[in-house]
Amino acid sequence: MEIDEVKNIEAIKRLKDMCLRTLKPAGNKSGLYTAEIRVFDFLELASIIRNLIKLCIVALDQDGAEVPITIKNQSIDVGLILGIALQLFPIDEFELLN
Repeated sequence: MEIDEVKNIEAIKRLKDMCLRTLKPAGNKSGLYTAEIRVFDFLELASIIRNLIKLCIVALDQDGAEVPITIKNQSIDVGLILGIALQLFPIDEFELLN
């Protein structure tokens, strides 16, 4: 390899280490990756899961779906769901690709 090619490869590796951080290899499983979601505690995790399920119930039947009346808190915290989406959004990767 020429010196310029080696420098380019090294620069790409540095950029990869700095910017490609959203997905991490999942142990020894080839082709699988993990993404991290940060939560304060189990209560917040439970709230995220409940809101995702309620959102899915409504999304399945837009015409008449409602959260079942047996669920105490029927409101959907869309802000919480969007916060999770923002955590998973790979902004560093997009900066690198730009």
